[in-house]
Amino acid sequence: MEGIENGNYKLVSAEEAISHIRKGSRVFIGTGCGEPQHLIRTMVSDINLQDIMVYQMMSFTLADYIADEMFRNRFSLKLFFISRQMREAAFQGWIDYIPAYLSQIPRLFASHRIGLDVALIQVSPPDKYGYCSLGVSVDITRAGMENARMVIAQINPSVPRTWGDSFVHIDDIDYLVYHEEPIVEMTNREYDPELIRRIGHFVSQLVDDGVTLQIGFGNLPNAILPYLDGKKDLGIHTQVITDGMLPLFEKKVITNRKKSLLPGRVVASLCMGTDAIYRFVDNNPVFYFRSSEFVNDPTVIARNDNLVSISSALEVDLTGQVSTDSMGYLFYSGIGDQVDFLRGSAMSKGGFSIIALPSTARKGTVSRIVPHLSEGAGVATTRGDVNFIVTEYGIAELKGKSIYQRVMELAQISHPKFREELIDIAKSRHYIFQDQLPPVQEDLLFLEGYRSTVTLRNGKNIEFRPLLSSDEFSYRNFFYSLQEETIYRRFFYKIKIFSHEMVQKQWASVDYRKNMSIIGLTQRGGSREIMAIGSYAEEQEQRAEVAFVVREDFQGLGVCSILLKILEGIAKENRYKGFVASVLKENTAMIHVFKKRYPHARILMTGGSDVTILMDFDDAVEPEEKACAC
Repeated sequence: MEGIENGNYKLVSAEEAISHIRKGSRVFIGTGCGEPQHLIRTMVSDINLQDIMVYQMMSFTLADYIADEMFRNRFSLKLFFISRQMREAAFQGWIDYIPAYLSQIPRLFASHRIGLDVALIQVSPPDKYGYCSLGVSVDITRAGMENARMVIAQINPSVPRTWGDSFVHIDDIDYLVYHEEPIVEMTNREYDPELIRRIGHFVSQLVDDGVTLQIGFGNLPNAILPYLDGKKDLGIHTQVITDGMLPLFEKKVITNRKKSLLPGRVVASLCMGTDAIYRFVDNNPVFYFRSSEFVNDPTVIARNDNLVSISSALEVDLTGQVSTDSMGYLFYSGIGDQVDFLRGSAMSKGGFSIIALPSTARKGTVSRIVPHLSEGAGVATTRGDVNFIVTEYGIAELKGKSIYQRVMELAQISHPKFREELIDIAKSRHYIFQDQLPPVQEDLLFLEGYRSTVTLRNGKNIEFRPLLSSDEFSYRNFFYSLQEETIYRRFFYKIKIFSHEMVQKQWASVDYRKNMSIIGLTQRGGSREIMAIGSYAEEQEQRAEVAFVVREDFQGLGVCSILLKILEGIAKENRYKGFVASVLKENTAMIHVFKKRYPHARILMTGGSDVTILMDFDDAVEPEEKACAC
């Protein structure tokens, strides 16, 4: 073997190397797919080893032995993260889970709060200078070996040689064991394709071109990656590289060009997947592997502008608390990298976090959006850390929102059959108003077809979408931002107070078919605010009454014309033939908007201060774009 000449005296059999482990030792084992399987099996088969305490980030091979009582009498397993293979063992109480942030685990070793006697690691063959690579497992493995009194390394030619802080010199290894075998592969569980399509659709709406992504542990975050393949110039700063990213590399979706920290490089700690991704990272200088204390440090993460964290959860309560590591009293996974990246993304300029999860579990029988976390469930992510929650029913934005607003946002993205129950419980706990209407109990995915983004003449991008029950506070703020004259032109009288009761009446009438409201949203700082609203309501069997109101600083930019066309399209889908509108005689700008779209509109005098305008959709034309007062 090239580069091993100077370390020949360290090259021994696995049996001899393992024989140097003493009874009662504290043994660290490299993480997950990078674990040295041959050394692990040899250690387990050595009956002289007794009372061994094993520390590991994520364990696979030992899952083959954990059900054996004789094994458990000799080995005590302490894991920082519970793999799928170890889940049943955790439920049975056969392993000991250590809750810890990934960024802080290396310090636990360095400070000897967790003392280590032996480290079992896996490395690539050394180069001519004697340097091996930790390959797909740098994470806490480097810290584990650096703080152990003795290091035993399995040299495996199947291990990819990765770039970054992954190199280990044979001088820093006490015993070398050459053994070639396939490295551990990990495949994701299959989800319902329609569920993934819907969640992927919503996540894609939040992810802009040029952002830097973190993809958390778990099957779901990786399953939605194909729905980002229409993006451009994405970057990666993440704990783990998986097969789900491979198509995005191949399609040049991930280029890392726009990264502010280490541009051009993928920053990661682990690689877990199949041989395809292992071969892709092998000797690939695009990948820069660093330890978890660097990759997961929130202050390092924050150096990436526009860092978007995508992770998953087991359940979320109505106040925004998130459980990721336990189902009730049963430990299920681990804290992992979620909190580190949520806090790092929150500090990132333009960054934010997304937690994605299915709305239900156990074949749809229980909701994952819950009134309170299950008894015994751990709060891995606090209310203050959460930004966006995504299910297959939509997006809830919680950051900066009150408990009332959170309840409405989360109830709206829960499964329709659980929405009324969630609202009733929230009322009983005085989270929301007692007269609060629940979100409608139907799947409103069709409303996604009514979303659009338009660039106005002033260069500002406006998003148009249906009004939702969770928009109450934004709707209220919009009303109070309007000048008295604008309100009068819309409502024909001077409304002074826009109360909760008034808003409830608005929600009660919106069914998204016979009654529809479309809002225009503009970005202001880190949030979006309503700048216009257009509505129609059934007036006759085939005709609906239409009305608009636009904030003064957006008048004269054609917003009403855009809203009119959007509402016309929706009304036609619902079999209406035309609109009717009541307009003040003095509101010539609004009359002009209607006449421009419907040149043959009929204007009927009512004898009062307003006129009635009848418009037929068959009469609609596409006028030349000219500024109007609305």
